Amino acid sequence: MGMSVTISAADEGDAEQILKLQYLCFQSEAELYGDYRIEPLVQTLEELQAELAAGCVLVARLGEEVVGTVRGRVDAEGTARIGRLCVHPRLQGHGLGGRLLAAVESHLADAFGPKRYHLVTGSRSEGNLRLYRRLGYTPVGTERDRRVTLVALAKDAAEYAASA
Repeated sequence: MGMSVTISAADEGDAEQILKLQYLCFQSEAELYGDYRIEPLVQTLEELQAELAAGCVLVARLGEEVVGTVRGRVDAEGTARIGRLCVHPRLQGHGLGGRLLAAVESHLADAFGPKRYHLVTGSRSEGNLRLYRRLGYTPVGTERDRRVTLVALAKDAAEYAASA
C-alpha cells in the first residue's frame, strides 16, 4: 500500500529532520562546487529553529518522514525570497520540488501579497535551473558565495497569480 506525500507548515518538532535532510540533499551541490562549507551544510540547529519561528518553512511528508522542504520570507520591498528547496534523493524527479515551490509561492502570496519571487541556485546546478525556468523564473543576475557563483532568478507575482 503506497502513501501520498503531503505538504504542510513545518513546526519546531521538524527541525532535526529538516536539518538532516538538508545536509543529505546539499552534499551533491557541495561536491559539484568542491566546497563543503556552503550555507546549507553549516547551518546549526539553533539557526534553523530561529527560521522556523520567524518565517515560512514548509515540509513534504511521506508518512512521518520529512522528505522535502522549502523556506520563504518577504522583505520590506515586497520580494518573496525563497530558499533551501530540497527533496530527498530517492524522491527526486517525481515533481515534488515543483509542488513545494508552488506551495511556498501560494503561502507567501496569501499571507503577504509579494510583488515578485526571487531565488538563487548554483550556476552549475542544471537540474535546478531547468526546474526554475520551467516554473516561470528567469535569470536576473549572478551573486558570489565563497567559491560558488550563484544565478539569481525571479518572476513577477502577477505571473504566479495567473498560473494559480
